[in-house]
Amino acid sequence: MRLFPMLGVLGLLSTTALSAPAPMTQDSGAPVGDNENSKTAGPEGPVLLEDFHLIEKLARFDRERIPERVVHARGTGAQGVFTATTEFSRYTKASLFAHAGNETPVFARFSTVMGYRGSPEAARDPRGFAVKFYTDQGNWDIVGINEPIFFIRDAIKFPDFVHANKPAATTNIQDPNLAFDFFSRTPESTHMLTWLYSDIGMPVSYREMDGYGLHAFRLVNAQGQQVFAKFHWKSEQGLHGMNLRQQHAADTNYATADLYNNIRAGNFPKWDLYVQVLTADQVAHLPYDGFDDTKVWSGVPETMVGTMTLNKVPDNYFQFTEQSAFSPGVMVPGVEASPDRMLQGRLFSYADTQRYRVGPNYQQLPVNRPLVHVANNDQDGPMSVNPQVGDVNYEPSTAKQAGAVAPQPEFKPSQYAVSGMTQEAAIAKTDDFSQAGEQWRSYSKQQKADLVEALAFDLNQIHDHGIKLRQVSYFYKADADYGTQVAEATHLDLNELAALASREVSR
Repeated sequence: MRLFPMLGVLGLLSTTALSAPAPMTQDSGAPVGDNENSKTAGPEGPVLLEDFHLIEKLARFDRERIPERVVHARGTGAQGVFTATTEFSRYTKASLFAHAGNETPVFARFSTVMGYRGSPEAARDPRGFAVKFYTDQGNWDIVGINEPIFFIRDAIKFPDFVHANKPAATTNIQDPNLAFDFFSRTPESTHMLTWLYSDIGMPVSYREMDGYGLHAFRLVNAQGQQVFAKFHWKSEQGLHGMNLRQQHAADTNYATADLYNNIRAGNFPKWDLYVQVLTADQVAHLPYDGFDDTKVWSGVPETMVGTMTLNKVPDNYFQFTEQSAFSPGVMVPGVEASPDRMLQGRLFSYADTQRYRVGPNYQQLPVNRPLVHVANNDQDGPMSVNPQVGDVNYEPSTAKQAGAVAPQPEFKPSQYAVSGMTQEAAIAKTDDFSQAGEQWRSYSKQQKADLVEALAFDLNQIHDHGIKLRQVSYFYKADADYGTQVAEATHLDLNELAALASREVSR
C-alpha cells in the first residue's frame, strides 16, 4: 500500500501463534461496546458529544506526536487571492460570495498525509488541499484532499486508519501488510483505493491536481433557507498524473520545487471553485447516503463561484507553512456542518490537534489571524499576543467598559430538526462497491493497466493469503473485470476469488 514513501518495505505481521484478542476498553478500563460507529441522534442526526469513547479516542490520538503534525506533516504553502465570479447569496449569506468581483486573501497548504516532515513527496498518498479564506466575517477553512472521497465514513475509525498506515509500532517502518489488513476489513475504502492507485492519484505537481472539500456542508442564506453543498477546486492547469515507474523516478522534493518555481516565474497557478447543491429532500432520495464521505454526488451539476490564484511564495517556511493551522470547524456565517460522521469528528479533532501542536493561541499567529477584530473572553495561555483588556472577562455583564463583549444574536446558527433513538450503528445505505466499479469503468485501457500495476506492486508484498484474497474480492465486487485483472497480477486463484466475492463480507 503506497500510503508511504518509496522505501524498501520490511516488517511482517507476526507469524507467531496469537491468543484471542483482549476485550477492548477505554483508558479508564471501561469496556468498549462499539469501536466503529459514533453515537448519533438517529440515523441522520449529528454525532453526540456524550459519546465519551469517540471524544477520548480522538483527543488521545491528537496528542500522539510532537511537534510535527500527526498527519499532513510534509507540506508546502503559498499565498494568493480568491475572486468571486458568481453572486451566490441565494444559497449562502457568506460575504465572500455576496457579489461577483469580491476579492478575499487566501493561504493554501498542500501536503502528503502519512510521511514525516522531511519525507519524500513522491508517495502513493492522498494530497492535502487546505485553503484558508481571510474574509470580512472571519476566517473560513476548506480542508480537503485531491480526491472527492475518503477511506472511512466515521471519525471513530480515523486513529485506526492512520495507525495501520503509519510506521509499525515495533520497527518504525511502514508496512503494506498492516495497511491492507485494515483495508481488507474496511470494504468502504474500495472506492478511495480505486482513485488513489490511478495515475491521477499520483499527481505530477500540486498545480495539476484538483481539490475537494470531501464532505457535504450546510449552506444557509439570509432568509434562513438551507441546502447542502460540496466544494470542488478544479485546476486550470489540468489534471496530470504519474504511473508507477514515473513515481519511483520522481525527485524527493519535486512538488514543492514545481510550485515555487512557477510562482516565482510569474506562472501563477489557478483553481476554479465549483459547488454542488442539493436540498435536504434531494439528499434523502439519493440511492446512497448523501452524507457518506466515501461517495460522490453522481450526476449533480456543479456551479462555478470563483477562482483562486496563488501568487506569492511565503517569506518564511516555518512562520507560514509550518505554523498554519486548518480546521473544517472554522466557518463563516452561512456555512455550517452536515450530519457527515467523518466531518462531525473532524470538527473537534482538527482544532484540538492544533491547540496541542501549536498552542491554545494558534489563531493569534499571523498566518492564522483573521483580518477582523477578535473579541471574546478567551485569555492567557502560551504565546498570548491579544491580551484581555479590563476586568470584565466574563459574559453576561452590565459593565460598560473596555473588554466587555456581547453575543450577536443575528448570527446564531441555523435550526434543524433531529429525532430518533440514540445509537451506535452503521449507516443504513452503505453500498461500498458500486461507485468504485463506476470509477474503474471510467478509466481508459491504459489507465486501468497503470492502476492494476500500482495495486499489484503493494499487494504482492502481502504475506497473508487471506488478507490479499479478501482485499481483491472487494475489487471483484466493484467490477468483475477489475477484480480479475488485479487477481491475475497478484497470482490469486480466480475460482477462489469469485467464490469469496459471492458471499457477504464478513466483518
